[in-house]
Amino acid sequence: MSRMNERRSEMAANRQKQDEGTLRPMRADAQRKMSALVRAALEVFTESGVDAPVREIAERAGVGLGTVYRHFPQRSDLIVAVYRSQVDDCADAATELANKHEPFEAFARWMGHFADFISTKRGLARGLNSSDPAYSALPGYFFSRLGPALQMLLDAAVESRAIRHGYEAGELLQAVAALGRGGHDEEPAQLRKMIGLLVDGLRYGQPTPEVKSPRQRRSRPAP
Repeated sequence: MSRMNERRSEMAANRQKQDEGTLRPMRADAQRKMSALVRAALEVFTESGVDAPVREIAERAGVGLGTVYRHFPQRSDLIVAVYRSQVDDCADAATELANKHEPFEAFARWMGHFADFISTKRGLARGLNSSDPAYSALPGYFFSRLGPALQMLLDAAVESRAIRHGYEAGELLQAVAALGRGGHDEEPAQLRKMIGLLVDGLRYGQPTPEVKSPRQRRSRPAP
């Protein structure tokens, strides 16, 4: 459990450092509007892509256009905010799952959560795949937040002997991303199925406890 605690401390330190470097103090009402905008933008981008009218996002969030542009002067600012919020939600889920489930169950559930993130990101693809320098820092943010989160779950599952050792979080993140690029992200259920196969494959070859029949248990010699 010590390695899990170390991972949790690393994740908390990374989150604090990133928050201190990117966020300014904000009034509660302004924070609520910001959160509503990001949620609305995620819904609209998922449905219509990143070129959807900003007015549609404002209406869904229940704010005026001026509020949108005050918080997000450029469309790329809003896309970055949506992407980062999804990464943060996925990373934070690791600790929540680790506290509620056994190591393998927490790991498997998180991988499913990550599959949902990959599918959601499809709505942002046109913007993220452009050459706009506004997105240049996002790959680093992705790995700095999700790498420690997944590694914590992976280490716990290995220590519990639920899965084989020898794999790193970065490898699994890249493997899932590759599955998404293969077109499975267009069908979330299909992507989850593929990731389920990947997760099950990590258990292959692990020793399982021998289950004796009632006759074998009865015939066991007395001590």
